[in-house]
Amino acid sequence: MTHTDAFGSDVTLEQRTTLDQWNKTSRAFLAHASSTPNHLAAVLEEAPTFALAHAFQGISYLSLGRKELIENARAGLANAKQAAAIAGCTRREEQYIQALEAWLTGKPVQAAVIMDNVLAETPGDAMALKLGHAIRFILGDAKGMRRSIEAVLPVYDQAHPATGYVLGCHAFSVEETGDYELAEAQGRTGLEMAPDDAWGLHAIAHVFDMTGQPMAGAGWLGGQTERWAHCNNFGFHVWWHLALFLLAIGATDEVLDLYDHKFRLEHTDDYRDISNAASMLVRLEIEGVSVGNRWDELADICEKRVQDGCVVFADLHYMMPLARLGWSEAAEALIETLTKSATNMHSDMSSVASTAGVPAARGILSYYRGNYREAYRHLAAARTTMQSVGGSHAQRDVFERLTVDAAIRAELSNDAMLVLQDREKNRGAPDAFSTARLKPSDARSVDEEPLVMGASAPLLA
Repeated sequence: MTHTDAFGSDVTLEQRTTLDQWNKTSRAFLAHASSTPNHLAAVLEEAPTFALAHAFQGISYLSLGRKELIENARAGLANAKQAAAIAGCTRREEQYIQALEAWLTGKPVQAAVIMDNVLAETPGDAMALKLGHAIRFILGDAKGMRRSIEAVLPVYDQAHPATGYVLGCHAFSVEETGDYELAEAQGRTGLEMAPDDAWGLHAIAHVFDMTGQPMAGAGWLGGQTERWAHCNNFGFHVWWHLALFLLAIGATDEVLDLYDHKFRLEHTDDYRDISNAASMLVRLEIEGVSVGNRWDELADICEKRVQDGCVVFADLHYMMPLARLGWSEAAEALIETLTKSATNMHSDMSSVASTAGVPAARGILSYYRGNYREAYRHLAAARTTMQSVGGSHAQRDVFERLTVDAAIRAELSNDAMLVLQDREKNRGAPDAFSTARLKPSDARSVDEEPLVMGASAPLLA
């Protein structure tokens, strides 16, 4: 039997009470709510032959980027196929299963395309839109995020229950492609319709970051913390954004307070939480701030992750604590994992690991070994393809800062200036990091040739 869900799509469910739980699952997912897995568990308990729920669960496991959860995702695929065989499924539900299977075989690009195919037939399926958005975020495909949403955006009007969340996704995608005015407008409109849309809220924070407005950004987030109180660990990331603004205005004591009591209060091993913490410690130390023993617990976790090889973005952040504390064996093992990923021609991640992951990881390791010229050479070589590791411009900026700092420490002033100038061009406005380092009085000799040709190539895709 089929019912129609809150977004107007048919779902293969017997009980209307289960449909209510599924609708709650969908809405919680769009809002990054911590209640999402509870609603999903209730759906699966009431309807174990609901194939779509199993497929969604499997895709969710893969998005966490942890090796041990791959088996959970495989179980989700097996359960989805078995459920479809028993209870049947719609064409749309079958496509979700296909997307999960594609990602499991190392083809997240294909999984995102399948989500687009779902939207081509059922454009009001906000869950498919959000999943495709999330996969492309992991892939660093900003243009793809924007294109996918704009293909169906006219469907999302005042009457569609997910419009606020969709506008938040649109806001983020247009910010990542450099359209800051539209991003802020869409984000604000979306929040009026979906006040709990932490993704849209954080999209506007990205605008303030990229346009060099740390005071406005701190005011924006600091004045409405209740908007992400309901969140899963994405809430930690929003606190991290607030800390970025405070760092930009020199309020480093407040940054460390947020680190200890907000975004690293829980010592989780989620790679997104690790990236928040490690990248903030890197930024702080580049600015000369002592961070005490905060690296220690990160390194303990990251040492256990050196063989994951699931997400290059995660691997590079695992490298930071290991290299910083001189855990050479673990750091070298992580580079070996990335090197193996680079040779896996059956995976979409092979080229990412090859062109960005391996050189960037070597650059980070060289930086913390004090080999700054070598560090700069590796980091600058990775720079033109760093967007492919995924995440946002704000998150990847830690690699820009390391590249600049390595060049300065290696007394490669001309290289440092070229990267700084290009970084500033690729943002919407100057920021405190570049302004402090582009002062003429700070420059040394600038008559040498750049060490790495192409270091000033544009980053925006």
